[in-house]
Amino acid sequence: MHAEFGYEAAFSRNIGWVTEAEQRTLRASRVAIAGMGGVGGVHLLTLARLGIGAFSIADFDTFDLVNFNRQAGAVVSSLGRPKLDTLAAMAADINPELDLRRFPGGVGLSNVEEFLADAALYVDGLDFFAFEARRAVFAACRKLGIPAVTAAPLGFGAAVLVFAPEGMSFDDYFCFDDCDDEEMSIRFLLGLSPRMLQRGYLADASRVNLAERRGPSTIVACQLCAGVTGAEAVRILLGRPGLRPAPHGYQFDAYRQRMVKTWRPGGNRNPLQRLALWLARGQLARMKRAVQTS
Repeated sequence: MHAEFGYEAAFSRNIGWVTEAEQRTLRASRVAIAGMGGVGGVHLLTLARLGIGAFSIADFDTFDLVNFNRQAGAVVSSLGRPKLDTLAAMAADINPELDLRRFPGGVGLSNVEEFLADAALYVDGLDFFAFEARRAVFAACRKLGIPAVTAAPLGFGAAVLVFAPEGMSFDDYFCFDDCDDEEMSIRFLLGLSPRMLQRGYLADASRVNLAERRGPSTIVACQLCAGVTGAEAVRILLGRPGLRPAPHGYQFDAYRQRMVKTWRPGGNRNPLQRLALWLARGQLARMKRAVQTS
């Protein structure tokens, strides 16, 4: 432990927005974060600066040049290094007293309950297309009574859903059964952002290819996701009022300067969502044809 570090001084400027007693609660809380990439890494650093004292973190990937546009920890000196080790070191540099449990093989059915042990909150930082792992973690959260937050970086904004153990489940909301990966991608995207605020300013549609699991990203969106997730974490961990779990959600888009709250009873089974999914499938087919003929 660093001789000059003191928890109370390091996080004293949080006091006012939280009480001293609430800061002690945050210090005693454990948050589990799967994925240390675009949003997961900055989630960890943001929550560490809020003074949360314990984390369980999982990731199996290493840093590459294509991560530089958005991922915390992605710098020349970290190329080829495990994201997990890099972000763990950065978080420990913020708070040397952190209790960090590392899962370098990632998270899945075989270790999800160990990963979530003692966690008061799960924060989703998995890659957009990691559907199998995501479903496993959210199902385990429901079984273990752990609230879960997912914030999607879309364009220059963030779309947020909170799943409470007693509320609508992740699978009931997104309706992933009997879907191939492309259909799951569409349902996940539309379920996260029913109003699709980001759609109007997509500059190059050819960069979106759900079948090949790729799409554009920005640091702006990742930073916004960390901010709103931090706010939800404070609300949940401190038991403050105002939590609006799924099928409620919201999306903030800084580029369009708009904030919308959404409510989709039945999730993707909702008639409005079913219409939006039909339209999205048609738009995706047109985008594919345009790319093939260009």
